[in-house]
Amino acid sequence: MTIQISRRMMLAGLFSSAALPAARPALADGPTTKIRPRHRPEGLMERMENGGYPTINMLLERNKISGHSAFALAALSDGQILEGHEAHQPLPPASVAKTLTTLYALDTLGPEYRFTTRLLGTGPMEGGKLVGDLILAGGGDPDFDTDNLGELAAGLKAAGVTEVTGKFFYYGHSLPEARLIDIEQPAHVAYNPGVSGLNLNYNRVHFEWKKVAGKWAITMDARAGKYRPDVTIASMALADRTGPIFTYNDRNGHDEWTVAESALGTADGARWLPVRRPAAYTAEVFQTLARAYGIVLDTPEEMRDLPVDAFQLASYQSRPLSKVIKEMLYYSTNLTAEIIGLTASVARGVAPTSLRDSAQAMSVWAKQAFGLTEVSMVDHSGLEDDSRISTADLVTMLASRQAQDQLRPLLKDINLRKAGKVIDKNRPMTVQAKTGTLNFVSGLAGYVVGPDGTAMAFAVLSGDIEIRKTLPMEQRERPPGGRPWLARARNLQQDLIERWGGVYGTG
Repeated sequence: MTIQISRRMMLAGLFSSAALPAARPALADGPTTKIRPRHRPEGLMERMENGGYPTINMLLERNKISGHSAFALAALSDGQILEGHEAHQPLPPASVAKTLTTLYALDTLGPEYRFTTRLLGTGPMEGGKLVGDLILAGGGDPDFDTDNLGELAAGLKAAGVTEVTGKFFYYGHSLPEARLIDIEQPAHVAYNPGVSGLNLNYNRVHFEWKKVAGKWAITMDARAGKYRPDVTIASMALADRTGPIFTYNDRNGHDEWTVAESALGTADGARWLPVRRPAAYTAEVFQTLARAYGIVLDTPEEMRDLPVDAFQLASYQSRPLSKVIKEMLYYSTNLTAEIIGLTASVARGVAPTSLRDSAQAMSVWAKQAFGLTEVSMVDHSGLEDDSRISTADLVTMLASRQAQDQLRPLLKDINLRKAGKVIDKNRPMTVQAKTGTLNFVSGLAGYVVGPDGTAMAFAVLSGDIEIRKTLPMEQRERPPGGRPWLARARNLQQDLIERWGGVYGTG
């Protein structure tokens, strides 16, 4: 359904509660009494009807996006819907889902929450000797990297430990573990790694190839800013074939990769690959770093439950959750979204066994917290296309006081463009929003402030699920027709924002 202002609708009171769809509750934190039509600037309807701003149908026809395109716009001053099209059509949100995950995590954990990674001992200290086992225990930190792990190794040395007589264990079961986020993604994409309570380098391994004496030399390492230790839990072999570019095999707890030698080209290069066993990967790297401090550890072994008598030897704390989330929203980091969502569910006593369990708990919370009716999430990042939410629900959430206070300050500025190409820094509107992109799915949701200072919440989702279903695995990273479709979807988003700023933000 399209909601578009005309003179007749204005006179009928579009902005009264009676003009909204009967099954739709008022936006969260909006007035509970009937609202009178707000005064509109003189000449508004004439500008719209005389073509000063394109109509909704004109914009949809101009961009010709296959599948569904839905959007909704609401005023922050009173929470009322200003404009919408298929606003109650649930669609995949892609990374726009991270806005919901942000509010779920902040509401549960608080902005000052910190993830803690610990080194624990199980026996007495005799001089510099730990007479017992050493345990590397993860607390879910999604930003933990090799340099941080090096700090933890230094902390162990500073605690006086020079030798460990027992075994070396790692523990990643503070959160449910998953080998990947979405099984329908290509195996080699780094944005679809394993998930664990013990993570490292966003659960990616660095694959590099260089020509040495006319032959390719390849390495797999866990590099960060200071350290770059080689790893064995992930290996790469060259293959004499034209395609596929990569193959993956899970063999005896190791990630075995092959790459088509012909795909390496003629120049040196590198890329990140996903790690499927993050906790074991982290433990192997720690073993290497500890050795650099003179502490020799046994081969890492997995631990399912922490012993009650374990004591802390060293620890590393993450940045506050609000800063972790701000960076997640900027870079759209899928692992971070899954971790903070899982951590929130565990803190609420949900005891999820999978990403889907936790995401469903988040959906229930969203319905209770904001009165949403068209939300059903299967992950926290939006990577799976089975998640659904309507733009009406998104705008309801965004217009809430909670979202305005907690989410809005964390969103990045979105640059508007002139003629769809060059950034127009003189545009008298500001936009803070979260983008979302999958093949044949595109979204943008957040806040727009018009030239006169009118603040509005908006959400735009487009998706062609039928095309997505037909894509073979080898085409899912760069599908035919994907880029032109995405360009049209993004053009629609900008066209709508320009319309809204002109129609509702020029008093």
